[in-house]
Amino acid sequence: MFWVLVLLSFIVLIGDGMISEGAGLRPRYVDVGAIFSLGTLQGEVTNIAMKAAEEDVNSDPSFLGGSKLRITTYDAKRNGFLTIMGALQFMETDAVAIIGPQTSIMAHVLSHLANELSVPMLSFTALDPSLSALQFPFFVQTAPSDLFLMRAIAEMISYYGWSEVIALYNDDDNSRNGITALGDELEGRRCKISYKAVLPLDVVITSPREIINELVKIQGMESRVIIVNTFPKTGKKIFEEAQKLGMMEKGYVWIATTWLTSLLDSVNPLPAKTAESLRGVLTLRIHTPNSKKKKDFVVRWNKLSNGTVGLNVYGLYAYDTVWIIARAVKRLLDSRANISFSSDPKLTSMKGGGSLNLGALSIFDQGSQFLDYIVNTNMTGVTGQIQFLPDRSMIQPSYDIINVVDDGFRQIGYWSNHSGLSIIPPESLYKKLSNRSSSNQHLNNVTWPGGTSETPRGWVFPNNGRRLRIGVPDRASFKEFVSRLDGSNKVQGYAIDVFEAAVKLISYPVPHEFVLFGDGLKNPNFNEFVNNVTIGVFDAVVGDIAIVTKRTRIVDFTQPYIESGLVVVAPVTKLNDTPWAFLRPFTPPMWAVTAAFFLIVGSVIWILEHRINDEFRGPPRKQIVTILWFSFSTMFFSHRENTVSTLGRAVLLIWLFVVLIITSSYTASLTSILTVQQLNSPIRGVDTLISSSGRVGFQVGSYAENYMIDELNIARSRLVPLGSPKEYAAALQNGTVAAIVDERPYVDLFLSEFCGFAIRGQEFTRSGWGFVSTFI
Repeated sequence: MFWVLVLLSFIVLIGDGMISEGAGLRPRYVDVGAIFSLGTLQGEVTNIAMKAAEEDVNSDPSFLGGSKLRITTYDAKRNGFLTIMGALQFMETDAVAIIGPQTSIMAHVLSHLANELSVPMLSFTALDPSLSALQFPFFVQTAPSDLFLMRAIAEMISYYGWSEVIALYNDDDNSRNGITALGDELEGRRCKISYKAVLPLDVVITSPREIINELVKIQGMESRVIIVNTFPKTGKKIFEEAQKLGMMEKGYVWIATTWLTSLLDSVNPLPAKTAESLRGVLTLRIHTPNSKKKKDFVVRWNKLSNGTVGLNVYGLYAYDTVWIIARAVKRLLDSRANISFSSDPKLTSMKGGGSLNLGALSIFDQGSQFLDYIVNTNMTGVTGQIQFLPDRSMIQPSYDIINVVDDGFRQIGYWSNHSGLSIIPPESLYKKLSNRSSSNQHLNNVTWPGGTSETPRGWVFPNNGRRLRIGVPDRASFKEFVSRLDGSNKVQGYAIDVFEAAVKLISYPVPHEFVLFGDGLKNPNFNEFVNNVTIGVFDAVVGDIAIVTKRTRIVDFTQPYIESGLVVVAPVTKLNDTPWAFLRPFTPPMWAVTAAFFLIVGSVIWILEHRINDEFRGPPRKQIVTILWFSFSTMFFSHRENTVSTLGRAVLLIWLFVVLIITSSYTASLTSILTVQQLNSPIRGVDTLISSSGRVGFQVGSYAENYMIDELNIARSRLVPLGSPKEYAAALQNGTVAAIVDERPYVDLFLSEFCGFAIRGQEFTRSGWGFVSTFI
């Protein structure tokens, strides 16, 4: 009996830790630690979901061959020190894995411990893009990294045509590194973060003062697109204070990261003050496809939570993370490996540790094998397909895009790493080829802050920024292009209208003020005007500025907004109109040719018909009349040819053909004379102007003066400066100048007002008008 009792005692002692199965021993419990702050929204939802998963794993004793999964949750109470202590505690109690930590700050710290002791750490909330599998091989993110979240936001920014954003975030690893990733993604799309508004850590913000200070700074900036990457507690305060400051009105764009959807899903209804402050905000949620598993778990949630908190996507990932570990445990046990731990020589050899029992920390001997089972997981959970790519990122990352509206929130589309923005669920597109073209990117309509459906332009003119000094010529003539308005410092004109229209099309703000150049009594020198940009007097110049080679060497020009070129204008006289104008096409050569044909045709007919046709006989006078009559009547398509022989008819038909040619030529010439004003001038173009000795006028301040001297070799003594269209007309009429050389737009305006002048020849230069700066 004694030996029986001893044997039974031994079995009881080992039975609490091991059970027999074939040749190997299976532990009765496989311990897993979980580190979360249970007082937070994430911690509360996660704890309920993990318990549900633990219960489901253990509900089938055969799944782990009689072993049970035991999850112990440690409440870190939002304290970094307690988080570290919790991890050390689990390392002492031989946990095969740790779920958590909740934040990326702690993930960076504890991953070193996990690497050293070969204990895998799995987190679905610490999604910092910088937590690399190369640096932290025993840290596994079981939800998509925030790298993909930031890529989705960057594609939204590009989709709506914004170029600059402001990032508002907490000064912690997860928020900061997420914004760094966003900056990289935006840069690849020719966008940028114009300002980073940094808040203290979420746990240390005790008053709204820090938040208000940053919001006030943002209020005075150009960009109106604000990305909020924070936590629910801080996020609620940000939007409540923004509403008080009038920053939830029309013109603003707010994009919140996944913290907001976790709040919307778990706290329903939201407090009225919070709900009102969130209207018009865009946010994202990790996409989980609809499935029976997900639907059943959602239905079950009310019972699990007793209605205390709603289910968010992190609850789904918590449930699946437990199952990832359970399946890896099953594979480890099925491989007949014994779960064992051994002392770390680096820790046992440490001296001077005082009361710290570092030697109790042990290495998980099968940790590397267990990690391989985890990262080779291929299963379908409540979140959909779970599989890791070679770089440890989750397969097929995607997000729901949510718009907060008056009655809650509605989904406006999806983003997936496969196809970008779409109104079709991502799982429907995975079997198709990836198409990231702009024409294939779609989202449904959005209700923006202020209740508007019109997409905000994303920027405003800043209240505190330096305005660009835009130089404008204070012209004395041709004011239709640009001029001072009624003696004030305001300007108007065609060039100003074009500039303002162009500014409105720019996707970023261009605050500016117009500064007049010149006295308004005479046109300024445009070369001097342009040169003022190079010395910093003006940031840019707007007006009727010709793009010429000399100027392009010192400044940059925009594309031409109007074509131009130098032309010659000269006085012209009209040919007198008389009742005999119809005879003008018959020039002396034409009369001579026609008369010759009359005689030739008549003579040929007489020769052919004289001997056989009585009509061509008689006195010479009669015969001459007959010949002329036959020739003349043929011109009017008479049928006299029937009275002559066959050969004569042939000749008459030839004559008829010639008559038709002459008639066509006459008709064309007469039409031209009657419809086109015939002008006459000794100046026929730039060549005759150069060869003549007459004086040439030019507009004061125009580049035409230097061009005629340098390029056309016209003597300076022949050039006459003129200041206005009236001076042009007077100089041409009284003979002061033989012609004027100016740019085509000015000449067209001049000719629309004054008659008796015309452009002679073609434009002999090709250029245009543009705007000037040194930074285009």
